[in-house]
Amino acid sequence: VQLVESGGGLVQPGGSLSLSCAASGFTFSNYGMNWYRQAPGKARELVASISSGGITTYLRDSVKGRFTIFTDNTKNTVDLQMNSLKPEDTAMYYCNSLNFWGQGTQVAVSS
Repeated sequence: VQLVESGGGLVQPGGSLSLSCAASGFTFSNYGMNWYRQAPGKARELVASISSGGITTYLRDSVKGRFTIFTDNTKNTVDLQMNSLKPEDTAMYYCNSLNFWGQGTQVAVSS
């Protein structure tokens, strides 16, 4: 199993980023996918989840209305579209499914 994130970077407050996680080594469409984040000195927290088949999604309260999670079963990817970014969104973002984790992609929101 391999999960590879991409799309992080530095953006100004109010800006947007799109993160993508490419999955391989398992039947992607059978499993839910998650995005977590961890800021320096803080615990890792769940940001967004999507069920297998993309029927159900979850967003933590602090990102509702700003972030969207979606999957592409033809490409085996799960994306996190992040709009209206705030400095408090700064963190390492990780893709997860079951017990498998990607290496993370850094998001920094700063002026």
